[in-house]
Amino acid sequence: MTAESTVPSPGGRPRASDHGFSPVSVIPPREATAGFGFPDGRRPFVRRASRLPLPAVDIGAALAGGCLALPFASPLPLAVPVLLLVLAVLGLNAHASLYRVAPVPAVLDELPALCGRIAAGWCALAALLAAYSPEHALSAHTLVLGCAVQSVVSCAGRGAVHGGRRRTLLRHPRAALVVGRAAEAQRVAAAFLRHPGCGVRPVGVVADEPGGPEGLPVLTTGEEVQRALIQTGVQDVLAVGPAARAEQGALLGSLGAAGCSVWEVETDPSASGRGDRLAGFACRPLPTDRRRYGSAGKRLLDVLVSGVLLLVAGPVLLLCAVVLRAADGPGVVFRQERIGKDGRPFTLLKFRTHRPVDAHEAATRWSVANEQEMRWFCRFLRRTSLDELLQLWNVLRGDMSLVGPRPERPFFVDRFSQAHPGYAARHRMRTGITGLAQIHGLRGDTSIEDRCRFDNAYIDDWSLWQDVCILVRTAASLVRPTGS
Repeated sequence: MTAESTVPSPGGRPRASDHGFSPVSVIPPREATAGFGFPDGRRPFVRRASRLPLPAVDIGAALAGGCLALPFASPLPLAVPVLLLVLAVLGLNAHASLYRVAPVPAVLDELPALCGRIAAGWCALAALLAAYSPEHALSAHTLVLGCAVQSVVSCAGRGAVHGGRRRTLLRHPRAALVVGRAAEAQRVAAAFLRHPGCGVRPVGVVADEPGGPEGLPVLTTGEEVQRALIQTGVQDVLAVGPAARAEQGALLGSLGAAGCSVWEVETDPSASGRGDRLAGFACRPLPTDRRRYGSAGKRLLDVLVSGVLLLVAGPVLLLCAVVLRAADGPGVVFRQERIGKDGRPFTLLKFRTHRPVDAHEAATRWSVANEQEMRWFCRFLRRTSLDELLQLWNVLRGDMSLVGPRPERPFFVDRFSQAHPGYAARHRMRTGITGLAQIHGLRGDTSIEDRCRFDNAYIDDWSLWQDVCILVRTAASLVRPTGS
């Protein structure tokens, strides 16, 4: 999507031009263009419980059990079976997620799984020792003693660790936002406030519109949510029911990208399913860790591919510049401010295919009419997307990525963010030359709502392989160019 797009929209679909934008609109102030974002260096401090104490307790318990039960029963030096026992117990416990930090930890909940895996570890050790030296097989008395000692030490140590964590949660509960429809979200927030032992203290409700019973403040804009993150240090987000996830998926992704833990809270008593319990509600964590969006792999792919393409396409770029200069006069390169990752502006480069009347028209006019009046070479550049090649320099500089949501001008970012709740959430990731929306035909004057959906779906499901697939499909589409 570019400022000079003239591609018609398929009939019947809501298009960007259907929003009634005109060249005479007033450019909004800069601060209105950032949308929903998080200021650099001011992300909330998140107090994370360390996972190290639990493995340390299990190692100590295995050492205690092995040193008491094995000195006179093992055919090998004591260090060998004890080390095997430690490795077996750590592996089995990790596979059973016994090192996951539970919202409200309790050793009694872990007791069956913990003791069962301790017994399995001792049985495996006994089988190995019997295979090595049948005449020195471990006796039943040794197995029972070892399992009992290790279980008692492990349970006592874990109980101390979990008790300390529960006391910390009670003294310093995690601030949380409740996301959902106002009335239901207020009821869930009130239930959590009545049960401080769960370690979560709601500080606000995020809803599309104010309403519901009296209770916590209702946040309806990205600015209010951002202010709550900074002022209250929000650490958890409670999404009330599947509806909240469906309606506020982009917002939840942004909150996860800010470092918050996002939980889906099931309020329907008849709903089945297992998970953690908080204030009596079934809760399950949602995978919203977005640190991968700035991963070294994605950036390395951008640098390598853009660098190689700039070298290979250098003669083509030079030829296009020379022909465009001869055919349409000076001013070969078109520069325009666009909005990138986290709402930060940058200068986008491309070959000029149209001369706007003035800077106001360039910033606020959605599409350029009368494409046939352009010079032949300008139409050729647009239809083959060669006018976009200069954006490889933006990728190499780090302003953009090869794959990501297409960047837009500040004027339209502000307008689209107001009209479509998911639009501003596209800026969670660095913008790109191509993307999932583009390979599905959403280019030019097409549905902004559809673009939001595809762009946010790309961000939510991002993987490096998906980037490679999109690049391959984009390259394949160049043999049947349709313009940008």
